Amino acid sequence: MPPLPDLERAVMDALWSASGPLTAREVQQALSDRELATTTVLTVLGRLERKGLVTRSKSGRAHRYRPTASREEHIAELMRDVLDGAPDRSAALASFLGSVPPGDRQTLRDLLR
Repeated sequence: MPPLPDLERAVMDALWSASGPLTAREVQQALSDRELATTTVLTVLGRLERKGLVTRSKSGRAHRYRPTASREEHIAELMRDVLDGAPDRSAALASFLGSVPPGDRQTLRDLLR
C-alpha cells in the first residue's frame, strides 16, 4: 500500500481524530482551513472506501464514514509493505534501527521482551 496523497491523508486524519463516524459535511468542517466542496470530500471518501480504508453506513439521508483500522494499524501496515519490498530484509531492518532515536530504541527493546 503506497502512502496516501495529501488530501486523502487529511481526510483520514479527520476520521482518526473523531470520536465516532462522520458525515462528509462533518469531514468538510473538520478540514475547514482547506475550503473544500462537499463533492470533493465525497470523492475522496469514495476513493478511501474503494481502497478499503473506510467503511460507510447509512444515517438518515447521509452516510457516516469511519476508518477500518486505527492510525497505528495503518502505519504498521505501511511499514510491513515497505519491509516486504526490500530485497535484503535484514539490511533494511539494520539501517532502520540505526536511524531510530535512543528513546525509540528502548521502546522497541521493551516491546520485544
